[in-house]
Amino acid sequence: MFVTRFAPSPTGRLHKGHAFSALAAWTVAREAGGRFILRIEDIDPTRCRPEYEAAILDDLAWLGLDWETPVRRQSDHLADYAAVIEALNARGLLYRCFRTRKEILDAIGDAPHGAAEAVRPGPHPPEDEARLLAEGRPFAWRLSLDRARADLGEAAWAALSFVEEGMGPNGETGVIPARPETAGDVVLARKDAGVAYHLAVTHDDALQGVTHVIRGQDLFEATHIQRLIQALMGWPTPVYNHHRLLTGPDGKRYAKRDRSVTLAELRTGGLTAAVLRRELGF
Repeated sequence: MFVTRFAPSPTGRLHKGHAFSALAAWTVAREAGGRFILRIEDIDPTRCRPEYEAAILDDLAWLGLDWETPVRRQSDHLADYAAVIEALNARGLLYRCFRTRKEILDAIGDAPHGAAEAVRPGPHPPEDEARLLAEGRPFAWRLSLDRARADLGEAAWAALSFVEEGMGPNGETGVIPARPETAGDVVLARKDAGVAYHLAVTHDDALQGVTHVIRGQDLFEATHIQRLIQALMGWPTPVYNHHRLLTGPDGKRYAKRDRSVTLAELRTGGLTAAVLRRELGF
């Protein structure tokens, strides 16, 4: 059965870009006679708020969407992700990283091979790691690309790919060779949350039986490292459909950080869901 999802983070109110993505996934699921899942990706303890989660449900209902219940809230399932981290670490695929974001950014600025190569800091020397652990310093778990490649083997690494039914930002479509090296040694468990986006999203897509991921082109590059995680864990790979990003009158794409006009503000101004859906092509 066709299964897709809309997975917002409750870090602010939804805007037109969110509405387009949610409607795209919901519409395709209904046309396919499939399932539409709503998932709340609230693993960021510093930015996610219950009032934003409630507002997401309200805005989506106003748009006329319906979804399966109960809704999976990622913060309720941190033990699930911890078990995956433990399994990957037991295979020797992870390493502790005590470096701060500033130290990583400084390294990128000094690196001769560019950002992708720079974010592969590698394990700390054993004596430094032991000292930092003894001091109680917080650390993240990073996935070692070198160890992952050795674990899969050269043939399986070279065969990594995914199917794109939409289009990437540079026109990519069809069978796409995966290039996980573009992400570097990504963080799979954050210092503050115990899990990071790439691990949580691939875990939940597999757990919830998602067959098609419909999302914006801004997440196209993330697919490369997510494909690697799927291969390492033996999880199925969904079909991907990355859609265009909506832009405002200023030509910039809608984004929370730019304080784009929210659906709540549009509703207050008298916009109806029917008018917005027509405007968005649904």
